[in-house]
Amino acid sequence: MSRLFYTLMLYLGMPLVMLRLFWRARKQPGYLQHIQERFGYYQNFPTGMPCIWVHAVSVGETRAAAPLIQSLRERYPGHQILLTHMTPTGRETGDALFGGQVVQAYLSYDLPGAVARFVKHFRPVAGVLMETEIWPNLVQACRDKSVPLYLVNARLSEYSHSGYRRAGRLISDALQGFSAIAAQTAADAARLMDLGAANVIVSGNLKFDQELPAAQLEQGQRWRASAASRRVILAASTREGEEKLLLDALAQTGGGSALWVIVPRHPQRFDEVAEMIEARGMQLQRRSKGMTFDSTVQVLLGDSMGEMPAYFGLSDIVLMGGSFMDFGSHNLIEPCAAGKPVIVGPSTYNFSEVADEAVSAGAALRSKDINQAVELALQLADDEAACRRMGDAGAAFAAAHRGAIDQVLRLLQV
Repeated sequence: MSRLFYTLMLYLGMPLVMLRLFWRARKQPGYLQHIQERFGYYQNFPTGMPCIWVHAVSVGETRAAAPLIQSLRERYPGHQILLTHMTPTGRETGDALFGGQVVQAYLSYDLPGAVARFVKHFRPVAGVLMETEIWPNLVQACRDKSVPLYLVNARLSEYSHSGYRRAGRLISDALQGFSAIAAQTAADAARLMDLGAANVIVSGNLKFDQELPAAQLEQGQRWRASAASRRVILAASTREGEEKLLLDALAQTGGGSALWVIVPRHPQRFDEVAEMIEARGMQLQRRSKGMTFDSTVQVLLGDSMGEMPAYFGLSDIVLMGGSFMDFGSHNLIEPCAAGKPVIVGPSTYNFSEVADEAVSAGAALRSKDINQAVELALQLADDEAACRRMGDAGAAFAAAHRGAIDQVLRLLQV
């Protein structure tokens, strides 16, 4: 009965879902492409090879899934990999990482008919859902067709745990439909088991197993030449509201002699952030206009997709976006692995243990707000030895936590 009520609510809410889709398409037209796939109608037909399906919602999950997908391709060369997403940026990231080596599609909405059509069309021999993708009707559709389903790199914050608990039997039944679950941490595993999950292991975080592309890191180092002797401070994957806070803080401090680089998380906000910078009278350079700039440039806007490793290569210090407002932070593992000192804000619930361990390892600093983060960044900019120590600690921290991929591969039964 709980799943029936959930499904009824989904059907009633679909007009709002579609309105939101069209609203987002105003700034990101990709949301209007392949709409039929969101309802379980697909034009890309299976190749005839058995299909292993991996679902990665957006950019972060897709990048985290990359080492797993590469390992699956090597281990099962006679299988086709299907990679599904929910956002255009996730799909673009998958295409950039794998090109035509995998089949890509949107995963359908969690409507019974749509997910049944998805499973019937692709006929996966196994399904792997990344992080916190718990869709009751999708799980049931896989059960009905005897498709083993795995939740890997699973995480569940205390906040999300409270919300899921209110769903009661609906979430409990869905979690029990997974053949196995690989949780990032012991705390994540405990919260999942409290909701009813069975066969849960602690694998660690797949994001530690990501290899940053050497070519992009080297590209960033070449960009660095235009900054000459100036320190480069990167605000990576910033979210709406954070850029304003950062620019206000820079206005108060003057920003020192550093070159500040802002890379918004979502491409539809590039123009908006450019207008904010120019409205404050700051000299702006946009990545899309080239990467040769002089000493008068105060802020470089990273208005490109798929180049974050290059921005890490360019930078000396990284402020982690998503952590200065209540977004739970974005992936601070990547800048640590790139050997960059990291500064996080007060909101890190998506990476709580990673952030705590990075701080303890001397790889990151925690700030109470963006103003303190700017102050810390400027202090580090004047202390080359401290920057080097933190960068070395970050690289060592990331290397010490690798190995989740092996745990996950042992778990999967294909």
